[in-house]
Formats: sequence, structure tokens, C-alpha cells
Amino acid sequence: MIHYVEKPIERSAFRRFLGREFYIAKRFLQWHFSGVRYAKISDGNDCKHTWIEHKSTLLRKLKDVDMYLQYNKITNLKLAIAHINGVVIKPGEVFSIWRMVGRPTKRKGYKEGMMIHNGKVATGIGGGLCQLGNLIYWMALHSPLTIKERWRHSFDVFPDVNRTIPFACGATLAYNYIDLQLENRTDITFKINLWLDDEYLHGTLSADSPSENTYEIIETDQRFELQWWGGYTRHNRIFKRITNIATGSVSEELVSENNAIMMYNPTLKE
Repeated sequence: MIHYVEKPIERSAFRRFLGREFYIAKRFLQWHFSGVRYAKISDGNDCKHTWIEHKSTLLRKLKDVDMYLQYNKITNLKLAIAHINGVVIKPGEVFSIWRMVGRPTKRKGYKEGMMIHNGKVATGIGGGLCQLGNLIYWMALHSPLTIKERWRHSFDVFPDVNRTIPFACGATLAYNYIDLQLENRTDITFKINLWLDDEYLHGTLSADSPSENTYEIIETDQRFELQWWGGYTRHNRIFKRITNIATGSVSEELVSENNAIMMYNPTLKE
């Protein structure tokens, strides 16, 4: 079965600005008047059981992307994780990246980093923070935390060079209406820790009790399709396989079904 994907519409810069500021204001009102209990940084919780630890490479050589943007990204990540490291997500609470980080501005020390706009590489203050969203989202998939809000790029921008996780297992970010939010609907308290070294962004998701399950993320139905307007698209489905450690019983949940416009020709050699 072929999935027909429409060619993206290019809007004017003024139209994009108005739309962005409208949704930023709308999200700001939601934060303050929705009655949602948001997670906070806390030192007093005994979350000594590590559920998953993950890391991602800081410096990647990408086609037609200047390396200075990668180094600037490291600065942006350092500033952002300072507002998140040690956050505790108690039962009934919601974790929001942007509510904790705030708006990334030059005045706060954020630098110009890489962004993706309509499938093209662009630059902007605070660029590169999607790597933070990707890492936290991947850890959350290995837990019973509910993904309340998550967005991903509608474009597949770069080929799969040294990919370690399935395609479309990331979470893109744009202040503040394109957010990653996790809701804790369990009776377990979770904690996120983040840090950088010279090579990697690291993260751990721990809890106040050990996990009763193991989690595996599985990709199925991956394919590339040529659309009527001449471009290629990429498709797959992502499942979460949950295995109970005590009984061995297995269940699967559909995480997402993905359809992305490719910005490179999949028939070309690496």
C-alpha cells in the first residue's frame, strides 16, 4: 500500500512569525491556567534504581553543515540541561522540557545552532536542542511514562550513517509549542539526570523502585516510496515490546506510524 504524502507548502516569513508567536502565547497560557502539576528538580527523592542509561554523540560530521554549529550546540545543551538535571516526576505530574528550560535567547548565553526548516538546514539561536529531546524521549520509551506530547520532523534530512536507534524515534523541539511532555500515571517516582563529557550527551532515567519489565523498541514495515510529485518518502512503524521479568509474558504497543519526506535520494550510495 502506497502512502501518498503531499508536497510541503512554503509560507512567507511574516506568516510563520505570526503563527509562531500565536502558539507561543497560547502555550504560555496553558502552563499557568491549566491546573496541571508540573515536575520540578528535587534532591530529596530516593530514585536509586536505574531503568535505562543512554548517550548520544555530540559532534557529527553532516553534509553541508559547518562544524561551528555543532560546537555551539554543545554550549546550548549545557545551558538547557542545567534547568532539567535532577528533575523528579512524581505520580500525577507532567514533565515539560520547555517549561523547565525557558526561551533560549542570546542574552541567556545561547548560540546559533543548526535547525531544520521545511527539510532544509537552517540556523537559529538555541539550535541543536533536539538532541536533548531525542535522548529523553528514547529513555521514556523504556518506561511506563505516558508520552503526553511529542513531535518529530516531517522530513528525513540525513542518511542513516552510524544510526544506533530506529528511524523516527526522536522528538523535535521548538520553543515552546513543539514540546516533549511526559506524564506519570503510575505510582512510581522517576528522576532524570543529564550530563556532558567530551564526546557524549548522557542521560539516566531512574526510579524509587526497580522495573518489573524489560522494554524493547522495534521497527517494522520500513520502506521508501516515490511520490507523484517526484520526491521520495520514508515510512515505518515503531512498537514497544514489554516483557514481564517474573512471568515472561509479552505485550506490544504501537508507538508511532511515521511518514516523512526524504531530502536525499535513497537510491544513491553512501
